[in-house]
Amino acid sequence: MAIDADETHADAAAALSSGTEDRLAAMRHSAAHMMAAAVIELFPDAKLGIGPAIKDGFYYDFDLPRPLTPGDLEQIEAKMREQQAADLRFEHSMDLPRAEAIEQLEAKGQPFKVEIVNDLPASEGETVSFYRHGSFEDLCRGGHIGSTKELGAFKLLHTAGAYWRGDESRPMLQRIYGTAWDNQEELDKHLWRLEEAKKRDHRKLGRELDLFTFHPESPAAPFLHPRGMALWRALEAWSRQVRREAGFDEVRTPSLVRKELWETSGHWGNYQDNMFVLDDYDHVSGLKPMNCPEEILIYKTRSHSYRELPIRFADYSTLFRKERTGVLAGMFRVRQLTQDDSHVFCRDDQVDDELRLALSLVRRQYAPFGFEPRARLATRPEKRLGSDEFWERAEGRLRERLDEDGMSYTMDEGGGAFYAPKIDIFIEDALGREWQMATIQADYQLPQRFDLEYRAADGGFERPVVIHYAIYGSFERFIGILTEQYAGAFPFWLAPVQVMIVPIADRHLDYAESVRTALADAGLRAEVDDRSERMQLKLRDAQEQKVPVMVVVGDRDAEGGAVSPRLRTGESSQGVALDEFIADLQARDASRELWPVAAAE
Repeated sequence: MAIDADETHADAAAALSSGTEDRLAAMRHSAAHMMAAAVIELFPDAKLGIGPAIKDGFYYDFDLPRPLTPGDLEQIEAKMREQQAADLRFEHSMDLPRAEAIEQLEAKGQPFKVEIVNDLPASEGETVSFYRHGSFEDLCRGGHIGSTKELGAFKLLHTAGAYWRGDESRPMLQRIYGTAWDNQEELDKHLWRLEEAKKRDHRKLGRELDLFTFHPESPAAPFLHPRGMALWRALEAWSRQVRREAGFDEVRTPSLVRKELWETSGHWGNYQDNMFVLDDYDHVSGLKPMNCPEEILIYKTRSHSYRELPIRFADYSTLFRKERTGVLAGMFRVRQLTQDDSHVFCRDDQVDDELRLALSLVRRQYAPFGFEPRARLATRPEKRLGSDEFWERAEGRLRERLDEDGMSYTMDEGGGAFYAPKIDIFIEDALGREWQMATIQADYQLPQRFDLEYRAADGGFERPVVIHYAIYGSFERFIGILTEQYAGAFPFWLAPVQVMIVPIADRHLDYAESVRTALADAGLRAEVDDRSERMQLKLRDAQEQKVPVMVVVGDRDAEGGAVSPRLRTGESSQGVALDEFIADLQARDASRELWPVAAAE
């Protein structure tokens, strides 16, 4: 699989952030250098790309004379262990003027390193630094452990293709991934998590459970099967309920919009590379990557009074983003997506209350899934719209609301959108992986660019503020996360098939169908397994399909208007009155409890 290699040398250094202070990051950075040294020893003509520390590990990109094999990884790892035993010091070997550094790197036959130096901005200074351990020397800003002996337990994991600098027109390099930890116990835990993640891979489970598939005819978007659509609708219904009870009105906006709208919003100048653009007869149009400019048009269709605000819109229409092929990843990164999007038009004196509402809705909507949200406050980027005064005001209000809410948060300096700072919400799944989910933005820029206004109490006109947020992030990504979170064993309220009815013999089919009809009339999702197979085989298949409740019906059940349910967790009972059974399931469905599922299933 090809992935992007779009980090520059500066990006790699930034990935370490506090590398000299963060021991694990420094260890993994050093491990990347050790891996590069081992590769150069085994492949003297190798061309080096970049090799940063990343979350839970490290990688390095190489241009090599042939594809790497599993045996090659074993040899590279063995060479790294030799370096570890040799106790080689990591040393800042020299600083060179750029011209001399380029000359030296050219002499060593390292064109990618030459390109990195050539492309460094002037703000990086007139010299570049190199670090050495043993005979291996690399272009590097530092952030290492003291010696190769200090490297803890490590393992090389796998290889992947990576376009140089994420550009599909550039050479395809071979990326080697590895991981490093303080000790063997931590390494073993991480390797277990990786194996468990493979078993839970949503692409694998999506096909096995008949939820969704991917096809080369449209590789960047899922094909939702009936069961996958049932899961989608359950999530959608919960989101709509949360919005409706919070006073939102739902709207729907077009997918194809002329470029003039995107020019006004600023997306054309700041986001065009991520848009699908096409000729629309005598106009240029773009498939929308965001909903906000169109909801602004709805707001502008008539005048508004201060008494009407806040106006809250929810929009579930489809968005399109031109993601690079290398970053596409099943449901996690797609080109066509649907958000549970929200836009609130409010007075400036209402902003604090609307931010409080947004944070409370995040907590409420995530609660049934067992997720505890954490936040990251992303501030003004270098490339942005508007004055510093507006940014300071918006950032300050977001920070104050997070402090008031008590939600744990960290800072992401420079990580805001080009038009507004934002709060990014994160969750941690059953495998300890962190996922970015909701985004909340307080926007003073788009109202100004679109000249939005409302009539104030004094009869004059004032400009509203727009609060943007999408809580699931996107339905596609959230479904992928939930599929892996529950390993396909969804809680009852989410399960695509909530009840599988298993008749003992063909003579029980009519009663089984009447049970299904009663369940469907009660708003529950049920199917009858009417195959001419043994009952035990049907039950086993339902168990493998992770159906939460299975119902066996036989002579006594049919005669007494009863059912004999059993849960996928093993509990079972006999002769339960059908009305009682349905009432219990309706209550569990409405409660959205985590039943009968454990995240470790």
